[in-house]
Amino acid sequence: MVKNVTVSAKSVTFNCFRNRIREYGYYVLSFSLSSIIATFGLSGAQAGLIATITNLGMLVGGIFFGLMADKYGRVKVFSQTVILFSVASLLMFFASNIYLVFLFRFIAGIGAGGEYGACMSLISETFPKKHLGRASSIAGIGAQVGAMLAAILASLIIPVLGWRMLYVIGVLPVLMVLFIRRGLKEPAAFAQRQDEGKKTRLTDLFAGGKMTWQTIGLTLMVTVQIAGYFGLMNWLPSIMQERLGLSVADSSLWMVSTILGMCLGMLTFGAIMDKLGPRMSFTIFLIFSSLAVYLLVLATGQVTLILAAVVVGYFINGMYGGYGAVISSLYPTQIRATANNFIMNAGRAIGGFSSIVIGFLMDHYDLNAVIWFLSSIYLISLVVLMTLPGVKALKTPTKVAPENYEKGHSIQH
Repeated sequence: MVKNVTVSAKSVTFNCFRNRIREYGYYVLSFSLSSIIATFGLSGAQAGLIATITNLGMLVGGIFFGLMADKYGRVKVFSQTVILFSVASLLMFFASNIYLVFLFRFIAGIGAGGEYGACMSLISETFPKKHLGRASSIAGIGAQVGAMLAAILASLIIPVLGWRMLYVIGVLPVLMVLFIRRGLKEPAAFAQRQDEGKKTRLTDLFAGGKMTWQTIGLTLMVTVQIAGYFGLMNWLPSIMQERLGLSVADSSLWMVSTILGMCLGMLTFGAIMDKLGPRMSFTIFLIFSSLAVYLLVLATGQVTLILAAVVVGYFINGMYGGYGAVISSLYPTQIRATANNFIMNAGRAIGGFSSIVIGFLMDHYDLNAVIWFLSSIYLISLVVLMTLPGVKALKTPTKVAPENYEKGHSIQH
């Protein structure tokens, strides 16, 4: 962790880390997808639609719960989103056709989409700004731990009990509701905003030309982040099972290696961002991400695949934790959770279509086409980054405080 932080800040980060572990129930789709395809006889495009619908649900939940978190409190949103997501996960056990799968994954997405903004807002409002990059990255690693649990349990459960049991286990996070809110209080910045009576409106994200492009540009960058991430996590296990003849257990080992690389990348990225600022940090990781994905084409066996997975995971997802820190620094208190949820989940909803695109590329082309697609989008994200003056101004997360940003960039009330 980092030194010289309050007990309150550490508690918030720990609880956000712990709450994000419950995303196990989200990531099981990556490992159950091939089994779901076999159960319902789906095409590649139909299978990709499952992830896309989930991401659309996250957009709906992100907007709704983001507004609720900014209006009624960040802490309250935690338990509500966990319960909704976990119940929807349990319902997957009873899905008898693909349409019910679509429905239950959409509901799960609504629950999953609301948590992110509350988490990042809590961290930004309680943690020292000079450590914001590392704090947000540490919280984000909780989601990767959830993904790792999904990978390990998939290799043990699917061959014996089938894919449906993975979703039954996803209901366990409901128990965490009893503990998540222990010791957590609303940040002073949020309490002050409530006292001032400032209203929360989604349109504030598009108040003026600079703010509008900032919101759109960050959403495009998150779109690329999500497109690359889910392109790898949702499809590559199935691709590698087919291309290299790997079993579910072997492909799960590849996924664990990828996730370990992601965790290392996030920790490193957070530290780099606190030192160099977000613009330089994102530039470095975007360039190397566009190059690293080509390592997957060179893999010829399990050992080389694992090594490639660590490197690819390190770069493509190292940036993930940085988005929450940047968004929280650029948007004021009254729309901070809404901004985090809208940008992250709008990007997730659009980026989720990469599952359909990659499914199409695999149906009609080969792995080389998939790798070219992934490499290209990281370079597009780099171009967008260079057009965002607000990010350039953040030499470090402490340079532009949310309150000062609010004064310098008019938000109409």
